[in-house]
Amino acid sequence: MNTDLQTFDVTVIGAGPAGLAAALEADRQGAKTLLIEREARLGGILKQCIHDGFGIVRYGEKLSGPEYAERFIERLPDSGVTVWTLSFVSGIERVGTDSFLTVITREGMKRVRTRSLVLATGCRERTSRQIGVHGRHCAGVFTAGTAQYYTNILGKLPTKRCVILGSGDIGLIMARRLTIEGAEVVGVYEAKPTPSGLTRNVSQCLWDFDIPLHTGKTVSRVFGDARLTAVEIASVDGCMCPIAGTEEIIPCDALILSVGLIPENELAQSIGVPLDPKTKGAIVDERNETLLQGVFACGNALHVNDLVDYVSESGETAGKAAAGSDRPERELLPVECDQSLLYVVPQRLDKAAAESERVFFFRSSADMDNALLTVSRGETRLLSKRYAHLRPPEMERLPLALSSEQLAGEEPLLFHLEEATHA
Repeated sequence: MNTDLQTFDVTVIGAGPAGLAAALEADRQGAKTLLIEREARLGGILKQCIHDGFGIVRYGEKLSGPEYAERFIERLPDSGVTVWTLSFVSGIERVGTDSFLTVITREGMKRVRTRSLVLATGCRERTSRQIGVHGRHCAGVFTAGTAQYYTNILGKLPTKRCVILGSGDIGLIMARRLTIEGAEVVGVYEAKPTPSGLTRNVSQCLWDFDIPLHTGKTVSRVFGDARLTAVEIASVDGCMCPIAGTEEIIPCDALILSVGLIPENELAQSIGVPLDPKTKGAIVDERNETLLQGVFACGNALHVNDLVDYVSESGETAGKAAAGSDRPERELLPVECDQSLLYVVPQRLDKAAAESERVFFFRSSADMDNALLTVSRGETRLLSKRYAHLRPPEMERLPLALSSEQLAGEEPLLFHLEEATHA
């Protein structure tokens, strides 16, 4: 057992697109950097995403998930980043502003001391138990990510006839993928009145393959002993509860769930990082530093993103800030939103930050046409911007230049959306 203490300037946990970007950027800034990954291969979820559409913003071309990840992985040998794969962080202790990690590796237990810690732990999928689907616990109930792993990595078709619950992007992509591989997708069922995935995925994955989308419906029960044999579909009311008398039984051998993602933040919670109940991720400032000094969060561990390009951007932001050794005491200003938005990230601004332009990410709480976004402090309006169309599944990126005079005082920044009136 090797328990000698190893010291790094920056330690990044998770080697998906956010962690790779963070580690490479921290190294580029001159920091001694460690990248820890619990799986045998780097790349995170991108390893199994063989469809294209990645990298449009960053590279101006459509890449598959593995191709996108390789753009970062191929830079590691020429960097100074130390990489540990098949390594699991079992515990973190905070002493002052330093973090001490206990890491289980193939060589045994290791201890790491790090000045800055970057949490790039990604997110996980909701399961059938988390959404209240009744019935026996039988084989044939998969999350969309698990079905994707079976199909794309293992080369095993997990179903011949399936129902997909939820219209998240992975579910839409798997509807197309399974159809291409010869399975029958009876339909995609979504409890909300509108799809939860990107518009382009609804078009390219469902309409182009004649796969029906049923909104306002959910799976209320599964049937089967050893293996799933059928599901019960029911319409839902305004509270998303099944309506009695609307039930329909659909024979199938698999139920594939695409019902949302939850940021992985158990490690963050274990050291007391405050989380935002709206995003389920950490509360951060514009440099992605949490309310614990020296601890940063990025990627889908911070909030669930639509585009991997923005995941990488947040990793680079965290990596650059984590590498900085001169950190003055922060003076944090709250960033808030009303019910017209689901959330805004970052949730704090550091008045002492050198950056004049801050980048915000937000989602509207409902579909809106001709929407007007306002950012204000008290009676002072800092920004007004029109959007032709906003949808909750489609995250928006907003660069905003703010002077020190505009950030003076204690009043929070408030984000608000409304239907704009035509001039």
